[in-house]
Amino acid sequence: MLEYSRLKYLIILLVLALSVLYAAPNAFPQDPAVQVTANRGTKVDAALKARVEDVLKKGGVATVGVELEEDGNLLVRTGSDEAQAKAAQLMRETLGSGFVVALNQATTVPRWMEKLGAKPMFLGLDLRGGVYFLMQVDRKAALDKRFEATAEDIRGLLRDNRIRYVSVDPAAGNRVVAKLGAGQDDAKARQLIVRDMPTYRIDGEGETISVEIPQAELDKMLTDAVQQNIGTLSNRINELGVAEPIIQRQGADRIAVQLPGVQDTAQAKRILGATATLEYRGVVDGNAIEARDTGNVPPEARIYYRKEIGPDGKPLPVLLNKRVIASGEQLQGASSLFDSRSGTPAVSVRLNAIGGQRMFDFTSANVGKPMAVVYIERIPEVKIVDGKEVRTTRINEQVISVATIQSTFSKEFQTTGLESMKYAADLALLLRAGSLAAPMDFVDERTIGPSLGKENIERGLLAVGFAFTFALVFFLVYYRVFGLITCLALLINLLMVFALMSMLGATMSLPGLAGIALTVGMSVDANVLINERIREELRIGLPPQKAIAEGYDRASGTILDANVTAFLAGLAMFAFGSGPLKGFGMTTMLGIITSAYTAVSVSRGIATLIYGGKRKLKSVAI
Repeated sequence: MLEYSRLKYLIILLVLALSVLYAAPNAFPQDPAVQVTANRGTKVDAALKARVEDVLKKGGVATVGVELEEDGNLLVRTGSDEAQAKAAQLMRETLGSGFVVALNQATTVPRWMEKLGAKPMFLGLDLRGGVYFLMQVDRKAALDKRFEATAEDIRGLLRDNRIRYVSVDPAAGNRVVAKLGAGQDDAKARQLIVRDMPTYRIDGEGETISVEIPQAELDKMLTDAVQQNIGTLSNRINELGVAEPIIQRQGADRIAVQLPGVQDTAQAKRILGATATLEYRGVVDGNAIEARDTGNVPPEARIYYRKEIGPDGKPLPVLLNKRVIASGEQLQGASSLFDSRSGTPAVSVRLNAIGGQRMFDFTSANVGKPMAVVYIERIPEVKIVDGKEVRTTRINEQVISVATIQSTFSKEFQTTGLESMKYAADLALLLRAGSLAAPMDFVDERTIGPSLGKENIERGLLAVGFAFTFALVFFLVYYRVFGLITCLALLINLLMVFALMSMLGATMSLPGLAGIALTVGMSVDANVLINERIREELRIGLPPQKAIAEGYDRASGTILDANVTAFLAGLAMFAFGSGPLKGFGMTTMLGIITSAYTAVSVSRGIATLIYGGKRKLKSVAI
């Protein structure tokens, strides 16, 4: 008999209802928008909202709405891409470096759907949605970092071999100049430097040693820095959860980053653009305020500023040792948490062996003395001067914590006293992803709007539409009523694919549309197997209801075997591919799962509704 349990019908109805709910958000268009996020020391509030509204009104920019979001951002919706670009320019000029102003696409999905987790799927850059960044390595800053590192290596080498020095500092001409103390063995110092730095040129006379870094070494360093930055950016983008990112090197010192489907572009820009790290330094005894006012700074020290404000209304200065104990380069892991003792947000830090040994050596010799944590952030800025964009970089160095060393520690410890949990989470993310080998600046930023991907969308949907229409016409003509059943199953199959991609936060791209077209074809294959099997059972004389039941039972095994093979191919593309190939593998796997379910289960349920029960059939329209 041709029967189907009520439980299975209930499952089909539940799947259909969920598919409609989670696929429906894709029908809602997105508004071009500008998103404003606060940097450290600023905040987004009602006063900022009123200020932005006034600026846009005076600038003649029509807005759809200006709203404060729950995550602490300000979102300005505009009616067109032109208005979006103009609004972003006005807001950047007005708000300055205290805020990150980024282009975005704002959803119009009803709130009740969002509360249920129903969101539209992301569209790749080849369709619509996403951000393109072109970033350039700051050559000067990268070289300065290399010279300072070389100077620190020479200081450590002389110190470990008990050779006193007056100063070791970078100098012009790709050089680091070391001045030894009176009566020191300069020949031994030269031998040590030649031994540890054989590719460098060593010259100078007497107590002055000049170490020149060859240009070939600097060029290789820049190349390595770009490659390391690509890896670091990949880690940071993974932390952001961006689907199908594309990171490519362009030329000698530029990196192109494509982030399809990004919603929080301000967060992405801040995480990608900021060169943030921590430095742990010892505190030097002395009157920091006097040193700041007179300029008389101890030779081994440098003035830094705390986040606290002093009685004079200025940030409190502190004298820190020029020597870095450990820095972000030695970090292996970082996580945000609440410190149980102080009750403040904190970051738990884990160093590698080298950093741990340095920290152990320092804390062993300085128990009871203070140690400072310096947060260094490099923030890209864009200013309009005489109608032209001028790109600069602001370096923010701030002492976020000065604490007394209570006991010796090495690889694992906590940095406490941070201003907020969000700040602690952002800092831990940056440290966990790794610091950039060389600072980078944004030289181009674009949001890919509907105009660029319009033709791709139309042609892609046209291809899927034709694939479905051809199948529909063929099945209706060739299989009649069972053709109608097959077409209903195909519709539900497409609905389920879109719903699953939306639920998983997948990115739809042109290869993804190709994968959907392919799954329509695979679903057709499954239904052809079922329909032809039913026809064979009718030819050998089985009653219509028995023939339908046998057709589904005997075809199901073949369909599942074929789908498992195709699923493994899609899994291989998703696991080992990248970019477009990964997207194709994703839609192929989802389409195979849904097509197998709709062909074997959903179409059987529909057929049972039409031909099942206790009715007696003489023939079947197939």
